[in-house]
Amino acid sequence: MSQTKNQDSQKSDTGTISIKDYFVANARQYGIYLALVAIILLFQFLTGGTLLKPNNFVALFQQNAYVMILAVGMLIIIIGTHIDLSVGSVVAFIGGLGAYVMAHMHLNWFITIIMMLAVGLLVGLWQGFWVAYVGVPAFVTTLGGMLIFRGLATHVAGQSIPVDPNSPFVAISSNFLPNIFGFWGPFDGLSIVVGVISIILFVLIQIRKRNHMLKEGLQVEPSAWMNIKLIIGILIIGFATYLFASSGNEHSGGIPIILVVIGVVVSIYMFILNKMVLGREIYAVGGNRKAAILSGINSKAVDMKMFLNMGLLASIAGIVDLSRFASASAQAGTGYELDAIAACFIGGAAVAGGVGKIPGALVGALIMGVLNMGLSILGVSSDIVSIIKGLVVIVAVAYDLISKRRKA
Repeated sequence: MSQTKNQDSQKSDTGTISIKDYFVANARQYGIYLALVAIILLFQFLTGGTLLKPNNFVALFQQNAYVMILAVGMLIIIIGTHIDLSVGSVVAFIGGLGAYVMAHMHLNWFITIIMMLAVGLLVGLWQGFWVAYVGVPAFVTTLGGMLIFRGLATHVAGQSIPVDPNSPFVAISSNFLPNIFGFWGPFDGLSIVVGVISIILFVLIQIRKRNHMLKEGLQVEPSAWMNIKLIIGILIIGFATYLFASSGNEHSGGIPIILVVIGVVVSIYMFILNKMVLGREIYAVGGNRKAAILSGINSKAVDMKMFLNMGLLASIAGIVDLSRFASASAQAGTGYELDAIAACFIGGAAVAGGVGKIPGALVGALIMGVLNMGLSILGVSSDIVSIIKGLVVIVAVAYDLISKRRKA
């Protein structure tokens, strides 16, 4: 009897579940984060500490911004049981169109961005129409789209169209936020301020989330695990702050503009998936389409919105890509769709749909980015890099399927 009381006391104190049971139940979620840390540490060792030098850390985000942005849209598509094979070609087409109007029609860079976003929505509308209202499978529709938009990219961009390197447009991917707080010794003041604010917000959000779940009578993580997670999060944010603050030189460095773009995109779509009706409808349609339709959800409208979002995010990736290279070409965006799909599956999205979180997709994108950068530093050839990335995707999907069979 006393043993029962002790167990009840332990349950009440730790949020109804032990640390071991909680970690086992969420092994998939935390396993992705542990995999990212393990890969970073591995390449940090293999590269002799080169991987996590401040400038390389900043370059990791600048070079992989496109896959992070595309992974957000692709995750929504995969949750809805679809796939989009055309995003790389769409990025090339929209980038080529933007370069053309700036170079040959001398259109203002800001108006060009608006035009590129509008074209992305039209592309999403076109593909969403065939999938949602005609009933052509997304695989076939976007396979056709891959060919169509690659052809259009070749027609528009030709061999190459350069963009003025001094244009503010190029600054999107290459420049940093102005250091309004000056330098604190060798460190960028703005990066330190943003880092401290990020730590405070992280702690407050985690505590608020846990208290809300306790108030609602929901199962929560053990308090000991909560404390461990807070400590780990603070250390990671603090280390990232140090790397950002140490990057660049006395003239430029700190927080890259592209990181702000990624942050805005991620924040908006996390709000959509977690807080808005559309997000619940996407998960419902992906989890069980027939049941969602019977409950009154217009699945065709949901499908259309998913592809509209994908078109919009592909246009943002096109803007980022054109800004980074300051040039458009017919071969731009090659393989981008595979990187985005791989990031989603590595990050925990289910092959059958209905499951997936944006943080997981971002971690998957970072894993792909670290693999690319680490292997590049080591001088590994591109063909070996492709083989390794392919194996990683297969292992990630196999792990997901095996985990589901064990639960069943």
